[in-house]
Amino acid sequence: MINPALEAAIWGGVSGLALILGALVGYFINLPHKVISSIMAFGAGVLISALSFELMAKATEQGGLLYAVSGFASGVLVYSIANYFVSHGGGLHRKRSQGIPKHAKITTDKSKIATSAGMAIALGALLDGIPESAAIGVSMLEGGSVALVTVFAVFMSNIPEGLSSSAGMKKAGKSATFVFTLWIAITLVLALSAYLGLTLLGQLGNEYIGFATALAAGAILVMIIQTMIPEAFEDMHDITGPIAAVGFLVAYSASEIFS
Repeated sequence: MINPALEAAIWGGVSGLALILGALVGYFINLPHKVISSIMAFGAGVLISALSFELMAKATEQGGLLYAVSGFASGVLVYSIANYFVSHGGGLHRKRSQGIPKHAKITTDKSKIATSAGMAIALGALLDGIPESAAIGVSMLEGGSVALVTVFAVFMSNIPEGLSSSAGMKKAGKSATFVFTLWIAITLVLALSAYLGLTLLGQLGNEYIGFATALAAGAILVMIIQTMIPEAFEDMHDITGPIAAVGFLVAYSASEIFS
């Protein structure tokens, strides 16, 4: 039987592989934006379901309402502050598969935009991915098995980051070796985050586990609103909501069936 900590790291790495998959597509293939928008809408719905039923519900059960609410608020605050600095460093549109949207004002050299944005997107992937991967590890604390809904949701949300970053860095003249070495390194960090989510948080009391679980939920919700929804809505105005609703129902049904 596989060691639980190693299993957590593997699942964290699986979710991070989406960054490499997205990078492959972004560097070598021009995928239609509507396809990515649909994926983002579906993934947003899945993540909302996962943070509601897989994270917040368990956080309240483990630590009580006070710890769950305070953890969630802390996640919102920490993520928002970190996201502010990443966004103002060029990573504002890091989950937009086509990079900077048409309506954005561009007043600087395009090569500089591609360079700064590409690296900021990679940094943003860490910002988004660490709490998400930690949540994957935390999901194994109860019952010993991973919440596959959470893994799937995180996987779906990571694809556009690899797409947009690799496309930007390619325009800036970065080699494929540089781009994919960077994403492999980030994937390993995410695997470590899942490992620590299980081993480090698992040593704490239920109240702190509940707090940490809710913290991840708060960070993920802000990420959905600030980075995933704009991408999903970009080209799919009329059906973004229904696609997201389908994602929510699929994730909710899966959590009920497999719980």
